[in-house]
Amino acid sequence: MSTELRVRVLQDPSQRFTTLPDEVTQSPDVIVCLDILAGDRIRARMYGPAVASLFGTEHRADLTARPADVHAASMRLCRLWKDIFVGFRSPEHDDRPAPGIPEYPYATLVDLRNRPPEKLHEILDELALAGQQLLFGTLLAGRDPQIDLFRKHLAGTLSAREGFRVRFDSELYVPWPMVCLRPEDLPQSAADAGPTAVYRRFLGHRHQIEQTGGAYPWLNSRREAPDVPTVSLNHDEQIDGQGRTRAAEVAALLAQDTNFVQRTTRSELRRALADRSLCEHLMYFWCHGTFVPNGAHPPSLALGLTDRIPIDAHTVRECRHDVGDDSPFQPFVVLNACHAGVPAEGCDPAFLGGALIRAGARGVLAPQIEMPQIFAAEYALEFLTRYLAGHQTAGEAAHSVARHFADELHNPLGFTYALHCGMDARLERATPPTNSQEPTA
Repeated sequence: MSTELRVRVLQDPSQRFTTLPDEVTQSPDVIVCLDILAGDRIRARMYGPAVASLFGTEHRADLTARPADVHAASMRLCRLWKDIFVGFRSPEHDDRPAPGIPEYPYATLVDLRNRPPEKLHEILDELALAGQQLLFGTLLAGRDPQIDLFRKHLAGTLSAREGFRVRFDSELYVPWPMVCLRPEDLPQSAADAGPTAVYRRFLGHRHQIEQTGGAYPWLNSRREAPDVPTVSLNHDEQIDGQGRTRAAEVAALLAQDTNFVQRTTRSELRRALADRSLCEHLMYFWCHGTFVPNGAHPPSLALGLTDRIPIDAHTVRECRHDVGDDSPFQPFVVLNACHAGVPAEGCDPAFLGGALIRAGARGVLAPQIEMPQIFAAEYALEFLTRYLAGHQTAGEAAHSVARHFADELHNPLGFTYALHCGMDARLERATPPTNSQEPTA
């Protein structure tokens, strides 16, 4: 007679492979990989359902560009947005104050439809050219036939149609939503579509984009959807003390139909992060972000809440180092602070967003430039309205928000927000909120 033996599993050699969640197994339409090889070389690869196959091989090229050159061009593009767009000063203020005309219109206005279009288009053309040069003049530069073929296939894929889900799995930092296609890459109908045609060249306008910093993190088993999600506001109370932005409306939105938590000091955030049972579905940060010296290494980003004590990647790692793999910590994080979407050096371990992702966060959305507070609050209101309703993924919401500002308000600043992982993250609820409705924009 057969006997069923009792088995006790002591190890998990597959590391929960059979419970890989849908967010990881769902393949994007296009995946572009940039691998840094020995000898300071870059190898580019491209694949995915939307990529035409090559007979007998894959889309691959060893580039002539060097990582330092690409990084320098990427940082220059971020600085250019700050210098010529956010920092643009109305010529009416050159001699004396001009009543009724903002001195820095692109830093203080969200709706730019009433601004003189000639100057706006001149600035956009320069930003688009710089974004184009980063991709084609620096990263994919060279006359090697292999590079030329890769360049043609990449441009053809990204211009074929709009709305692809694109993942840039790159060890090398590039501000992908701010990168542009060349005018000749676009279909003739799009290129001749009027004064706003330049927006269609930005990858952030054309596609949903996430960048994964060299690897997609391992996520724990998918949690059950809550009846009421837990949402936190981690903020500096001294920002916008006079009500110049819509930050109060953002806070009210976060508290609506959620378990709402507020934190205003570093010690409160550290206690929360050190709590093994911390289970939040959305973490929103509204504070300042600055680069701080890091000895002989590149400077790293630090945030400051009301007490202004720096919070950086090391803070996150120190608080989460012995929490364990079965922690329920899997939030989507919005770091609405200046420069919060920029790693100091590609996969720099001092990147705050990367530390949160490695700790369990499903994704991080953050600006890549010094962001005006007025626009930052407007962006948060638009994005969070979509995301909290649960109808759109983070990638869909970020894409629709960027297009909303560009197409309807002629403001391109939505392209400066980067999504690190989390393109398919969604705020799921067991029951929809009482006022849930599909966004109209």
